[in-house]
Amino acid sequence: MKKTTIYYGWWIVLASSLTGFYVAGTIFYGFTAFVDPLVMEFGWSYTQISFASSLRGLEMGIFAPIVGIFVDRLGSRIMIRLGMIVMGASLILLAFTHSLVMFYAAFLLLALGAGGCTSVVVMAVVANWFDKKVGLAMGIAICGFGAAGLLVPIVVKLIELFQWRTTYIILGIGAWGIGIPMSFIIRNKPEDYGYLPDGEPLPEVQSETDASAQEEDISFRKALKNRFFLSLLSIEAIRMLIVGTLVIHVMPYLNSLGIPRSTAGLVAAGIPICSMIGRFGFGWLGDILDKRYILSMTFILTSAGLFIFSYLDRYWLIPVFLLLFGPGYGGGMTMRGSILREYFGRVSFGKLIGLTMGIASIAGIIGPTLGGWVFDTFGSYHYLWISFACLSMVGIIIVLRLPSTRHRTRNSPSLRTLR
Repeated sequence: MKKTTIYYGWWIVLASSLTGFYVAGTIFYGFTAFVDPLVMEFGWSYTQISFASSLRGLEMGIFAPIVGIFVDRLGSRIMIRLGMIVMGASLILLAFTHSLVMFYAAFLLLALGAGGCTSVVVMAVVANWFDKKVGLAMGIAICGFGAAGLLVPIVVKLIELFQWRTTYIILGIGAWGIGIPMSFIIRNKPEDYGYLPDGEPLPEVQSETDASAQEEDISFRKALKNRFFLSLLSIEAIRMLIVGTLVIHVMPYLNSLGIPRSTAGLVAAGIPICSMIGRFGFGWLGDILDKRYILSMTFILTSAGLFIFSYLDRYWLIPVFLLLFGPGYGGGMTMRGSILREYFGRVSFGKLIGLTMGIASIAGIIGPTLGGWVFDTFGSYHYLWISFACLSMVGIIIVLRLPSTRHRTRNSPSLRTLR
């Protein structure tokens, strides 16, 4: 591969963004559009259906650490290709659901496929190709997940036109048609093509193999005992509990307030779309300013947005909610990988981000089911959103207590001196 005017890493960012766009739009944000049709056809409760989403969340749970290990060994290219193949097959399988057990089984398979082509894999390959601009690159890459909100109204319309079963078949075929070609653009490491991250030339004398192996050993072992890493796990648990619950229950919640289904679909789409502001903007700011302060800003916006969300029966508050919660949510998603890359480097990044997302997603698995139980039991989501807003404020305190990243030098990416 020859070096061109445009650094090839940016093509990888584009392919990663497009892959995330389709995956998130169909199985994460788009799932809320299937909830009410499934309730109407099968008579299942919101809790039962929400639990399926929790099973899908295993892509960032049990499967995430495993994916992290495999992506460090096999590379992102193979993982994305296999993930899209499995994802397409599982979406088609959902179309033939006739029992709750079969529905859950299809979602387990979907989790396996999505885990191979989403956050862990995307962030790992971007971390390999970028250093100085890693925040910006990750922000652009996961903007695809934010733009995925554009697919929600399309999914809603497909269900109206073809019913939910045919819609799942269409989405499954689309996964193959879009995701597999994108995987051919992915390349694992810039060193394989003669240069370092950010397009820097590769030194003629390459004596860094032993040092890299040492960096991997030290950074991964230290991370497991490091205060920063443990704090990051708790921060991500808070984020995943909130986001996982809200994204799945946004349409049922708005419908319970008497807001039309078409309008609720637009709000569901608006959350990830507005998150693009934070994904890109906070990623860029994180390359310039102290990442701790940028991360704390995302929690401040999230908390404010949740307070507004709890009173969303006032229509004029909808855009206020979107402009607070969206950027806060999106910025946090970018900073998660960016700050981890800055503290611990890239050699073990796949394992570290996989472990981070895996442990944190326990809360993400609990969240949607908790939300369904709250509504089934109390007939309202109001105090759930208030409680989540307060919980997000706890995240601010944890972030501000993290040690500074400013001591880190560009030539020593792993965290060797942090206590």
